[in-house]
Amino acid sequence: MALVPWKNIGGEITRLQKEMNTLFDKYFRGEEDISRSGDWIPALDLAETDKEFVVTAEIPDIDPKNIDITVSGDRLIIKGEKKKETEEKDAHFHKIERSYGSFARQITLPAPIQEEKISADYDKGVLRVTIPKSEKIKTKSVKVNVKK
Repeated sequence: MALVPWKNIGGEITRLQKEMNTLFDKYFRGEEDISRSGDWIPALDLAETDKEFVVTAEIPDIDPKNIDITVSGDRLIIKGEKKKETEEKDAHFHKIERSYGSFARQITLPAPIQEEKISADYDKGVLRVTIPKSEKIKTKSVKVNVKK
């Protein structure tokens, strides 16, 4: 075992503390750990506007029939399966980097939504889920009058 100067250990301790905080936060909120589960993990973005949340996920080469989108409380769950193409019997692969199999991503939405108005589109390998916010929490601007 090598001796490591104390100043170099600080970053590792901070990283470990952040990971432990995340783990405990998930546990005490009762979240299942399917936020990143399955055989492969599609990348996704969660954006917010005044009226809605938009989740965009990169899911190339998948049949939209193999994508399942559900909402449970404040959680959006995207599951699916990317099926492997049939292999050629005479082919000898030197490298295989593409991912196949099932996936599941879970996102906790930061505000109440209108579940009945969720929509999803799939185009060129990108899934876009539009989730309208609840009428009760839509952002409203108020102009401030200045007295002279």
